[in-house]
Amino acid sequence: MASIYDFSVQDIDGETRKLDEYRGKVLLIVNTASKCGFTPQYTGLQALHDKYADKGLAVLGFPCDQFGHQEPGDENEIKNFCSLNYEVDFPMFSKIEVNGDGAHPLFKFLKKQAKGLLGSEMIKWNFTKFLVDKNGKVVRRYAPTDTPESIEKDLKAVL
Repeated sequence: MASIYDFSVQDIDGETRKLDEYRGKVLLIVNTASKCGFTPQYTGLQALHDKYADKGLAVLGFPCDQFGHQEPGDENEIKNFCSLNYEVDFPMFSKIEVNGDGAHPLFKFLKKQAKGLLGSEMIKWNFTKFLVDKNGKVVRRYAPTDTPESIEKDLKAVL
């Protein structure tokens, strides 16, 4: 069986990054969008990053344009938007697909490990979150409506 650490991704600057570099850290992996009703969650995600990065948390943002064309920009526009509007400095990655034939292998893996409502693997909308423990085990999936603040208790439990 694959491990979270077996995947490579492109960061927002186009550099290939191996998730193995996050071995031993707790990960909060989120599909994001700049023009979504949930976009203000960037504030909460950044707050979690600020509060827990030195305790071993890595928030990883993956822009996605599959839901209502809410991430229309290119990587540079996304990076600037996140920095200017939400002061995001946690790792952001290149725009990906999370559902369908073109879904990134990382998200295919995450969806199999932590199914959604009624066992569905489909991601329903932007800002779906996956919590991964220090050993690379996918602990839980959170709905877009689950705010970063509401999952802090679960996060602290695996740190």
